[in-house]
Amino acid sequence: MMPPIALPHDAKAGPTKSEVRAVVRSKLALEPDDHFAEVGSCTGAVTIEAAQRAGRVTAVERKPERLETTEKNLAANETSVRADVDLRNAEAPDGLPDDADALFLGGSRNFEAVLDHAVDTEIDRVVMNVSRLEVAGKATDAFRERDLLEEVVQFQVSHGYELAGATSFNSDNPVYMLVGSATPDDEDGERVAADGSGGGSQ
Repeated sequence: MMPPIALPHDAKAGPTKSEVRAVVRSKLALEPDDHFAEVGSCTGAVTIEAAQRAGRVTAVERKPERLETTEKNLAANETSVRADVDLRNAEAPDGLPDDADALFLGGSRNFEAVLDHAVDTEIDRVVMNVSRLEVAGKATDAFRERDLLEEVVQFQVSHGYELAGATSFNSDNPVYMLVGSATPDDEDGERVAADGSGGGSQ
């Protein structure tokens, strides 16, 4: 089991919550020989967790100050990072690799162009998190139009706190997660990974 990650540096935009990251990890199903690509690294929370599991990580962030935060938080977790990590200051789809096995979109900026890149490069696992209902609808349409969509998940996490000697709950905002694959189907209708093996989201 991987140790919990440390995020001592703030990007003025909250990290992806740990419970949400757990679902992202499950859907991405990263393996030691995978090349993971991320759009919008921000605090580096997802970057670090991916770097604990994948062989290579390419993280693209358009804001230099946020990329610097990613770099600092990555350094704070260096003992648990196993991947070769490449941090790129670019606005996606610029800066994205052509050989990624898995892609995570942590934001919605330019997402349609990023999805086009995923299709063009046949990325096996694509996960996108959305926090706004209207954007979730547009993203779902975009996944469908590109024959990417395998699953839409909506979930909400609540954290307990003490109230008058009992336990009440504060709810985080809902998260809409789109899961899909740009790997072509084989003759049996199953996804085939770029290396020819059975692919698709786990």
